[in-house]
Amino acid sequence: MNIIIKIKIKELIQKRNISLRELSRLTDIRHSALSELANDKRQNINLGHIKRIAESLNIKDIREIINIEEK
Repeated sequence: MNIIIKIKIKELIQKRNISLRELSRLTDIRHSALSELANDKRQNINLGHIKRIAESLNIKDIREIINIEEK
């Protein structure tokens, strides 16, 4: 079984009514890195990025940030 882990960047920014650039500013993560995550262009996910997104958006449940899909 193969699984795919995706970060729900688009869903997070829409839900909070902020831009990708604003999320970049809040998290201190490069806009291009967030854009790659949002558009499924990145193969590796930096756990530090997940932590900064969670802290910046006051997220307590990791399931609000990531989605695990079976391929």
